[in-house]
Amino acid sequence: MKNALAILVALSFALPAAAQEKEVEKAAAKSITPAADRSIEKALKWLSGQQHDDGSFASGPFRGNVAVCALAGMAFMSGGSTPGRGPYGPQVNRCVDYLLANAQPSGFISAGDASHGPMYGHGFAAMFLAECYGMSPRPELRDKLAKAVKIIVNSQNKEGGWRYQAVRADADISVTVCEIMALRAARNAGIFVPNETIDRAVDYVKRSQNADGGFMYMIQGGESAFPRSAAGVVALYSAGIYQGPEIAKGLDYLKQFIPAEGVTRRESYYFYGHYYAVQAMWQAGGERWARWYPAIRDELIGRQRDDGSWMSPKGNEYATAMSCIILQIPNNYLPIFQR
Repeated sequence: MKNALAILVALSFALPAAAQEKEVEKAAAKSITPAADRSIEKALKWLSGQQHDDGSFASGPFRGNVAVCALAGMAFMSGGSTPGRGPYGPQVNRCVDYLLANAQPSGFISAGDASHGPMYGHGFAAMFLAECYGMSPRPELRDKLAKAVKIIVNSQNKEGGWRYQAVRADADISVTVCEIMALRAARNAGIFVPNETIDRAVDYVKRSQNADGGFMYMIQGGESAFPRSAAGVVALYSAGIYQGPEIAKGLDYLKQFIPAEGVTRRESYYFYGHYYAVQAMWQAGGERWARWYPAIRDELIGRQRDDGSWMSPKGNEYATAMSCIILQIPNNYLPIFQR
């Protein structure tokens, strides 16, 4: 790790910006160690075996959840598979099948999992479909994706955020981040997103930041916490804000949560928090990335079960998909995660 950090620091002085970025990404890719490769291979194999015939995942109360399906699809794509291509191309295709089949005429993507915050599922599903758009020949994909984006735009509340239902009511930082990322992915794919929608969302996120650099759950007030703070920083990056006091303060707040050997933290929403934190550090680059990724990589490898999965009360499919995405961030395959 010290050698990787030294390389990154040296590059920051020795190369022009564009060349520097390429070299940094090459160095980052090397941080996926042989042990991490084995962990990813076992995890993706396990995850592929959990996919149901209709393309969905999970069991019990989370069976058929569209967010879990979208995250599993992104886990496969983070390894280089695309719809119909690559070792997990068939699985990605079935994820697309399932989400398109559950896109309602209004544009809302839901499999009836209303008890789990349907706008979460809709946001993750829209983001995944946006990542697939252009890689899939399906003519209905653009139409359903455009309708899904319109649902997000039209349900933004007066404060600039979103909540569990597709209505203009209250808002919270977690759902808002999910919708911002879906909108960014859609815009990357060429789907129209009004500038006003993004501007209002950015204002909401900025107003959600506390003085300590972390983020409150709702702008009415509240304490900072690691998972939503990681998400808040990523939301700003996704909205095109790469520098500024909000980014700097947010990153400084997050550094206290870097995984450390021998330190066990009982954070709620562990996988959710680290899914966003690794994205924040990837965007930040430099020393922050060089220190964070090896720490979470090794912690996840240590927590992996013998069958290749990770455990979570929200379902092992969810935890495993999140872990695969985290471990494969240095691959830099998915547009939504790229710098």
